[in-house]
Amino acid sequence: MRSIRTVHVISAHAEGEVGDVIVGGVAPPPGDTLWAQSRFIASDNRLRNFVLNEPRGGVFRHVNLLVPPKNPKADAAFIIMEPEDTPPMSGSNSICVATVLLDGGIIPMTEPETRLTLEAPGGLVPVRAECRDGKAERIFVENLPSFADKLGASLDVPGLGTLSVDTAYGGDSFVIVDAEALGFKLVPEEAHEIARLGVRITKAADEQLGFHHPENPDWRHFSFCLFAGRVERTAEGLRAGAAVAIRPGKVDRSPTGTALSARMAVLHARGEMTEADSLTAVSLIGSTFTGRIVGQAKVGGRPAIRPEISGRGWITGIHQHMLDPADPWPEGYRLTDTWGAR
Repeated sequence: MRSIRTVHVISAHAEGEVGDVIVGGVAPPPGDTLWAQSRFIASDNRLRNFVLNEPRGGVFRHVNLLVPPKNPKADAAFIIMEPEDTPPMSGSNSICVATVLLDGGIIPMTEPETRLTLEAPGGLVPVRAECRDGKAERIFVENLPSFADKLGASLDVPGLGTLSVDTAYGGDSFVIVDAEALGFKLVPEEAHEIARLGVRITKAADEQLGFHHPENPDWRHFSFCLFAGRVERTAEGLRAGAAVAIRPGKVDRSPTGTALSARMAVLHARGEMTEADSLTAVSLIGSTFTGRIVGQAKVGGRPAIRPEISGRGWITGIHQHMLDPADPWPEGYRLTDTWGAR
């Protein structure tokens, strides 16, 4: 074998969603802050293309780059690379990163509980892991402060007419639609249609409603569409189905931690969820994240919540991505059969 580049990866998933972690072979990108480093990754695109494009990647894959933290309070830092975005934060990816750090022995594990602080591009996220027999069994992440943006906004979607939608930020930006009102039961057979329709709704929301984070002027778009199921109150707490359409056209296999945070912010803004409640979101494959509100916050002067989300992660393999110098596609390729039309 010959290679002019070797990237060392520990692969993982959180409740079904792939979140691989680069642990070697990549130098930290330039930038005085983690956000600046993530903007370099986003604009440079060479690393994103190498690990996300086929033949090494695919539309189903997210990849996280471990880098030294910029904030002295953090134990580790990571930059998230999703199919189309390099976002401030991700719930499933933070759970994958914490799982790899602890199960992989990169950060020492303490049983029955390990506490650490991760630095995401959007800020610090405290992590608590329930650990037993050398395994981090459940990861609790205090996500970035989350807030409702627009409630009950009118959105015209070609072919659908006018929808009533909510918009919110949960570490990433969302347009939220009522799944039941659109005829969805949130079952696996609906994944293709949810993915296709969700991208259309996200595009319409960007064009008609717009999103601007009050403290991060770089974040000026909607990343995702959440198809939100009916909230039911059970003996264990609130429970609802959730399916998130991710550009360019796939459905998150997990319930999406940032979506859960965004929905809790909306429910709290409407007086439908308090700090005494928990909300369990259920994905199309039946996996779950559970969230609760652990306090109040302000983001750019507007009311926000401090959400905590929890879920499980598992390591699935160890990979060394290589590049033969004669490979005619050194940064890979994408085709619209899986990556969607641009």
